[in-house]
Amino acid sequence: MPPLDGPPSPWRQPEHDDLADLARTFFTKEVLPHTERLLTQGHPDREHYRRAGELGLLGLSVPEEYGGGGGGFTHEAVLLHEQAYTGESSLGLAVHSGIVTGYLVAYGSEEQKRRWLPGLCSGELVGAIAMTEPDGGSDLQAMRTRAIRDGDDYLVTGAKTFITNGGLADLIIMAVKTDPEQRAAGISLLVCEVGGDPEGFRRGRLLSKVGLHGNDTAELFFDDFRVPAANLLGGAEGLGFIQMMQQLPQERLVIGVGAVAAMERAVELTVAYAKERTAFGKPLMGHQNTRMVLAECATRTRVSRVFLDDCIVRHDRGDLDVATAAMAKSWLTEGQCEVVDRCLQIFGGYGYTTEYPIARMYADARVQKIYGGTNEIMKELIARVL
Repeated sequence: MPPLDGPPSPWRQPEHDDLADLARTFFTKEVLPHTERLLTQGHPDREHYRRAGELGLLGLSVPEEYGGGGGGFTHEAVLLHEQAYTGESSLGLAVHSGIVTGYLVAYGSEEQKRRWLPGLCSGELVGAIAMTEPDGGSDLQAMRTRAIRDGDDYLVTGAKTFITNGGLADLIIMAVKTDPEQRAAGISLLVCEVGGDPEGFRRGRLLSKVGLHGNDTAELFFDDFRVPAANLLGGAEGLGFIQMMQQLPQERLVIGVGAVAAMERAVELTVAYAKERTAFGKPLMGHQNTRMVLAECATRTRVSRVFLDDCIVRHDRGDLDVATAAMAKSWLTEGQCEVVDRCLQIFGGYGYTTEYPIARMYADARVQKIYGGTNEIMKELIARVL
């Protein structure tokens, strides 16, 4: 655990510790040895999803009757913390298991749950969620992707971009306009089955990004793509915006979990380096400036952990509000970028080489302030309740 680690998280039980051990072993022994290859190919291996499913690491908060672990968000938080803390960033588990399964559990019909959740929990299916459009950004109400009813189907036409897991996804929860004349009231969520790249669906390029090089972030295109009307989430049109607003606090908390784990890892790596590396005849830790920087980073990290734990407790009992989730997402990701940047500085020139993990952490951190709703949007959400 990180230096100056505080008391145990109030929500954490022995079962969480066992889960953490299992997840850490999976990431360090089965995924991380393939890091360089995954970074080069630009996407994770399907086999790693299937292996995670075999180990029971997918769908931790999905009821057991649908193939899941029967736990809650705290179990998802442990998994995502261990992934970020070990430095594994290829598998899109935050989306696959922390978000997609959550939508299906919350809004899926019994038939939909039994049809899709077991495959997501086993890793046979890879899940994604598609909200963002090429010219829409965080303005979800302005989306242009249309789903027009045609008998027992919808015909979907439009484009989505920056879609995590988009390159491998078999199942995509997609935000569409079923009533193009409306803004929020015209949005619905459709579950699109795209395994095998069916007619009317096309994957664009895997996007070349500043960081997260091992994860498949893709463009998706739809041209009269036929989706059964039975794949509508919630049983009625026009519920999509409300559904997204209800689920986004968890998505933002998921991002916060990764942010705190990254801060903890950065401090641990940098303390170890500062004790070993010498400059001007003594270890870097012997210099007052190094000690002060690390003291500030450790303090910011500890405070972030306490805030995150409070949000997790509130979410677990069902009363995490939109504004507090926005506070967590914005403040924790700002802290991640600040702490990682200051830690990288202590590494000096070595910190700018990808030979050292801190460099990759620096590149991976930047997007945290963008996806899940930009931090500027988070401040707007906070301000609305003031």
